[in-house]
Amino acid sequence: MGTVAAILLVFVGCCSNVVSLELLVRDFPGCGNIVTFAQFVFIALEGFIFETNFGRKKPAIPVSNYVIMVTMFFTVSVINNYALNFNIAMPLHMIFRSGSLIANMILGIIILKKRYSASKYLSIALISAGIFTCTIMSARQVNVANEGSEEQGFYAFMHWLVGIAMLTFALLMSARMGIFQETLYKQYGKHSKEALFYNHCLPLPGFLLLSTDIYNHCVHFSQSAPVVVPVIGVTMPIMWLYLLINVITQYVCIRGVFILTTECASLTVTLVVTLRKFLSLIFSILYFQNPFTTWHWVGTAVVFMGTLLYTEVWSSVQAALRRPAVKEKKAE
Repeated sequence: MGTVAAILLVFVGCCSNVVSLELLVRDFPGCGNIVTFAQFVFIALEGFIFETNFGRKKPAIPVSNYVIMVTMFFTVSVINNYALNFNIAMPLHMIFRSGSLIANMILGIIILKKRYSASKYLSIALISAGIFTCTIMSARQVNVANEGSEEQGFYAFMHWLVGIAMLTFALLMSARMGIFQETLYKQYGKHSKEALFYNHCLPLPGFLLLSTDIYNHCVHFSQSAPVVVPVIGVTMPIMWLYLLINVITQYVCIRGVFILTTECASLTVTLVVTLRKFLSLIFSILYFQNPFTTWHWVGTAVVFMGTLLYTEVWSSVQAALRRPAVKEKKAE
């Protein structure tokens, strides 16, 4: 599969996934656990059939190492989805998760003793400022929305702060997992599809701890309004349809990113993923009419400027533009 097809998979799969998640969350804000569980089951089943050949293929990386990675991955996935239950608007959720570069740099300096150029530090400062601006504006909106009584407003604000703390923890844990994954790949070689399977298969028993919540949402989903599925003409509860779309698009999104990493340089992958996040954010604001002030737009612009600066997109574009000019001079 070519680069263009992989980019299309990322844009179509990931953007559709965000839309289906927002459709689920708007009716049931606490449905994060059942969404995470469904995604894990689907990807684990696909990996069991096509990657491990029904368990006959031995892993290249020891399972003991996967257990450590899986613990972190499971925690990050559950917390990120569960944070939506704490008054976290979807646009803020997307912007906050764009701060992964900050977490990666901080832990890279502390754990790997890395040193970065001045432009990298500047880009991280921009991303931090953008996320801080969006977070403060969202905090003011939480206060405004709960002006009824002082006690009610304070409770809503503290509830929101718990959500922010959860997203921050998930961000740092995700960066730590990335560093651990990097060291594993250096030692055993890259096995992305294998890692994808074990990351989704091994945590499945952990969902037993969340079984009550998952069962309750299964009941709620089954009681939602019935809808006729286009093309096949089958009638099913609309929330189950949204969940099915979410699971399939999540798989398409992950596969798209995986193919892109094998076809393109990491810079291209980062740029495509960043542009995808920006499009998802715009769609979420316009289609779902999520509250978004001028300051939110400023913060968002600063976050994406910082991301592009970090990935050195500008210098790459300039270098690409210079090449034709150099060739023309040589021809003369």
